[in-house]
Amino acid sequence: MTDAQETAADTSLRTTGGAPPDDVAPAPIPLLEPREGIPPVVASDDALARVIADFAAGSGPVAVDAERASGYRYGQRAYLVQLRREGAGSALIDPVGCPDLSGLGEALRGAEWILHAATQDLPCLREIGLTPTGLFDTELAGRLAGFPRVGLGAMVESVLGYSLEKGHSAVDWSTRPLPDPWLRYAALDVELLIDLRNALEEELDQQGKLEWAQEEFAAIAAAPPAPPRQDPWRRTSGMHKVRRRRQMAVVRELWNTRDEVARRRDLSPGKVLGDAAIIEAALALPVGLQALTALPGFGHRMGRRQLEQWQAAVDRAKELHDTELPQPGQPLTGPPPPRAWADKDPVAAARLSAARAAVSELAERLHMPQENLITPDTVRRVCWEPPKDPTPDAVGHALAGYGARHWQIEQVAPLLVHALASEA
Repeated sequence: MTDAQETAADTSLRTTGGAPPDDVAPAPIPLLEPREGIPPVVASDDALARVIADFAAGSGPVAVDAERASGYRYGQRAYLVQLRREGAGSALIDPVGCPDLSGLGEALRGAEWILHAATQDLPCLREIGLTPTGLFDTELAGRLAGFPRVGLGAMVESVLGYSLEKGHSAVDWSTRPLPDPWLRYAALDVELLIDLRNALEEELDQQGKLEWAQEEFAAIAAAPPAPPRQDPWRRTSGMHKVRRRRQMAVVRELWNTRDEVARRRDLSPGKVLGDAAIIEAALALPVGLQALTALPGFGHRMGRRQLEQWQAAVDRAKELHDTELPQPGQPLTGPPPPRAWADKDPVAAARLSAARAAVSELAERLHMPQENLITPDTVRRVCWEPPKDPTPDAVGHALAGYGARHWQIEQVAPLLVHALASEA
């Protein structure tokens, strides 16, 4: 880190303002209001065509947000898309009425998109034809700049001095028609994103971190969609209680059955059958409906037909041949858990301890979370299998192979070169 970067980093939180003197009451924070009122919801091809024309004629970056119905509906599809651009104002688009927004995506091609926590919204936006060519993530920018709270409301309040209305983030956005208070909340999510982006860009530039942020944003925009999870049933909450392979097979059968039902009924899987109920059934291995009904999560409110489908899943698992049962755990694709390093390889454990301490100290000096400086998994992998000749170039090449960006390599590689020389 250069002297200028270190000096700038020490003032990274100046945009949050200092505390007022004890004898001066803090000024009330004004509640943000939509500048042009709540825009009408776009749910027809004609209305969408007008929005596309308006946003194509607009200028500068475009603020984008999406609302999902997590916890209510199956999957992570978008049920409302909010946009704002200079010269076009704000727009609220209903992806149920307008499921193909690729025309809007084309109109915005080449424009910078501003999103808050972009990786959360990009998958559902891609599904409806919206993919940015470049972006600015205000949440990630806040992390890199050292803000202690990086939620949208906290950022708008600390950087711009406005309070965002709270209370509708976890509602069922698949509801139709959407109530006006929800639409007002949604419109406000993009109201000041452009202003927030501009303020954060200036802050990052003053800290000497703007190029770092731009590398991060480019990596997010270029990242391919995440592959499907392997054996997603293994992520059932409470899975650590399940030890026997037959019980694991019950979890797998119940999870897959639940997923099929949830997909067919377009419901969140948790509303079909809770994870806790799946684990209870796996541990008990019920022999019939009466035993199943006695378990938590399979009470009297559940109809006989539902109980029969869950019992059938249990029975299928119980009838599997031993060779068909799942293996415990998943094959390790990387280093063992750090707690096992001292026994397996004390020298590697010493390397990891030295690397962690150095990364932690640098992250503190740069005023950013350690995981944004370099991912813990990357540090573990390099320390477990270091280059044979751990020169700066070799360590940098190893970091790049695990997806580290240029700025991260520049900052972290020298630390790891030193750490890799540590001995037990």
